[in-house]
Amino acid sequence: MSSTHRDSFGKTINRDHSVILAHAVPLLTILLGSLTPMLPLIASGPVMPPFGFMFLLAWRIVRPGLMPPWIGLPLGAFDDLFSGQPFGNAILLWSIAMLAMDAIEARFPWRSFWQDWATASGMIAAYLVLGALVAGGNFEPQRFLLLIPQLAFSILLFPIVGRIVAFFDRVRLFRIKVIG
Repeated sequence: MSSTHRDSFGKTINRDHSVILAHAVPLLTILLGSLTPMLPLIASGPVMPPFGFMFLLAWRIVRPGLMPPWIGLPLGAFDDLFSGQPFGNAILLWSIAMLAMDAIEARFPWRSFWQDWATASGMIAAYLVLGALVAGGNFEPQRFLLLIPQLAFSILLFPIVGRIVAFFDRVRLFRIKVIG
């Protein structure tokens, strides 16, 4: 190859994946998703999807072996600080979701888009309902009717979150110049 040869990543010499990008991008997207309750949104009921949890599920679906199952504990703790839920809610539910995703991955190693969407929808629905039970403590049906817009918006928005995660996965694997 000549020294002027170029490929889609630039010069082929001195290009490699960044370890910092490879590990930081997934965590930063989940943490930024957990910060969305801080946005100035005024509503009479819950409408904001749990973006941190959705990004966690999307990363788990797009790259199954990227994050270990225990990552739900520290990321859930960060989400609990900003979500307004009682502390420990996201820690427990995110850890259970990661273990459930591992079990689903072991049972169904080859899945389609519809199965991934159905899995994520079931996890999001369980997360919202269990979060409402923990936060409210009452089993009144009227409380669960308030979750329908948030649940529908979250389920319909999940494929877009998956596309955002796929974009950030390409950013994560971007080749940069290596010195030395």
